[in-house]
Amino acid sequence: MAPPVWTYAVSGTAAACAAVASLFAAPDLSGVLGAGLALVMIAIAVIDARRFVIPNELVLAGLLLGLIAAAVEQSDSLAAALLHAVVRAGALALAALAFRTAYRLVRGREGIGLGDVKLAGVAGAWLGWLAVAVAVDIAALSALAVVLIRAAGGQRVTRKTAVPFGLFFAPAIWIAWLFETLSVRGQFPSFP
Repeated sequence: MAPPVWTYAVSGTAAACAAVASLFAAPDLSGVLGAGLALVMIAIAVIDARRFVIPNELVLAGLLLGLIAAAVEQSDSLAAALLHAVVRAGALALAALAFRTAYRLVRGREGIGLGDVKLAGVAGAWLGWLAVAVAVDIAALSALAVVLIRAAGGQRVTRKTAVPFGLFFAPAIWIAWLFETLSVRGQFPSFP
């Protein structure tokens, strides 16, 4: 079944607003890359909401954009910038994989998909450690709020109710990038 037409309008409007906000936050190549991040994250969110799948092609696009962004931001020490981005991406993907494995061992079923694990790697490529924590908090609290609203609205919610975490995590990565960028450029209060 095709999604309602209004979902295309909402997704398109969100993409346009996010791209403009990215360019406002960083009116240079970093902003263009941030706009690319926004578009990729919105695409991931929409697809995950519909199919509970995070396409590898979009994850790869997010990772490559993140590595380019790291190189652009730290062009004086390119190797160090890329190394830091790769280490963060790998560490976060491994942490998410460990969480996935532990959840399966404890609960006897999957808790997060491999797409979410890969998306954690994208977060690491783009964000500093504190901003990653902010992104995860935004995503988790948003997902919880939606589940609670659905339950309050009469939908049956159980411990086995599936929630497409990428729907919340992908936009949260871009939001954390936006705040981190505004903070670094002195346009927003800094992360503590």
